[in-house]
Amino acid sequence: MIRPLNYGNSSVGRALVSKTRCREFESLFPCQSNTNMKLFKDIKESYDELVYKVSWPTQKQLINSSVLVLIASIIIAVFIWVVDKVFNLLMELIYSISF
Repeated sequence: MIRPLNYGNSSVGRALVSKTRCREFESLFPCQSNTNMKLFKDIKESYDELVYKVSWPTQKQLINSSVLVLIASIIIAVFIWVVDKVFNLLMELIYSISF
């Protein structure tokens, strides 16, 4: 059976065409975009989020966290220094043995 050419046509796969010229509905891709206003809106939203939504630590929490990081860094540095000295001594021992 031969089907007519207009059988099963749909809007899927067709290009978006606005015959209303952006006057009667908000299209997916508006004809004119105001990027300056969008930039100011984004900056205002970022500021509002930083001021009202982010939970900033208190000074005591900040000091405690900083001291903890400092102590952990010193412990790791000392550990790496000890391992380096042990390997250095082992290498000197290995190179000092003559065959």
